[in-house]
Amino acid sequence: MEALKFGNLAVRFGMELVLLAIFGYWGFKTGSTPLMRWLLGLGTPLLAAVIWGMLMAPKAPWRLQGVGFILAELVLFGLAGWALYTTGQKNLTLWFGVVYAINRVLMMVWKQ
Repeated sequence: MEALKFGNLAVRFGMELVLLAIFGYWGFKTGSTPLMRWLLGLGTPLLAAVIWGMLMAPKAPWRLQGVGFILAELVLFGLAGWALYTTGQKNLTLWFGVVYAINRVLMMVWKQ
């Protein structure tokens, strides 16, 4: 059972990295000019990483707890899903959402 719990935490870390990659992909695909592509492609994941690091990381200075944490997480992962969907990656969006939902449920059941 401990191996499954560790695996779930590894999946969570992977999902956080995928979230950043999605924001970067969205930015580079969405910008209307080369400058905007670079600003969105680098700035959006950077902003998400700063928000995560300040409010949601295990050693965050202002770590959210309980419902606040869940809501912030849903907003970030929801925005990432929306960003992926707007780039035309509908199947990837579905998989991203399914993996996130299963991971989140297991984290709540196992109190991770």
